[in-house]
Amino acid sequence: MNKLLATLIAGLLATSAYAQTTTTAPQATVQTTNAAGGTTATTQINADGSAVTTTYGANGNGQTAVAPAATTTTTTTTTTDMAVPSDSKAGKEIAKADEKEAKAVEKANKKISKATAKANKKKSKARAKAQKKAADANEKVAKADGEDKAKASAKAEEKIAKANLKADKATIKADEKVQKETVEANADKAKAHAKAEEKRAEAVADAHKAAAK
Repeated sequence: MNKLLATLIAGLLATSAYAQTTTTAPQATVQTTNAAGGTTATTQINADGSAVTTTYGANGNGQTAVAPAATTTTTTTTTTDMAVPSDSKAGKEIAKADEKEAKAVEKANKKISKATAKANKKKSKARAKAQKKAADANEKVAKADGEDKAKASAKAEEKIAKANLKADKATIKADEKVQKETVEANADKAKAHAKAEEKRAEAVADAHKAAAK
């Protein structure tokens, strides 16, 4: 058993010597809101890895968290890359490709942040409206007397249910939009990485051709 374990560890170490993978999960943006009703919690995991979690407590307090997909960057070190001096023509082309990719990634991340902030603002506004309608309805119930109180209570429940449904629809719509923006932004980053890899490979190939002459 110890011999088998040692063999597996040696294999993992040998593999990590050729490539290093770093995964960074962007911090989830949490918007605290209020909603009437019981305790519920829903989490939606999308194909790109992003997730939307909405929780409502029995006391009416709720939280909605929008977590964009984790960004994974794989860096492979080879003797080919190391053989190109940074001050050479190929080295400068590689640096240029790296810079272009970094700018594209930064732009995509800003797009995700902007979309998330906008969605949270819309959801907060929708929940605030629902909370106000619920407060107004409950106030009418409190002021009612006798038989009117029962009628007012039934009417209040209906108004609160409609208000919460409207807020839920607004939340879903906002989450769908931010998810779409996140998928598009991640696609832009993937394209930028592919283009940068192509430019780096071309620069190294040209350097080797020049050295072979």
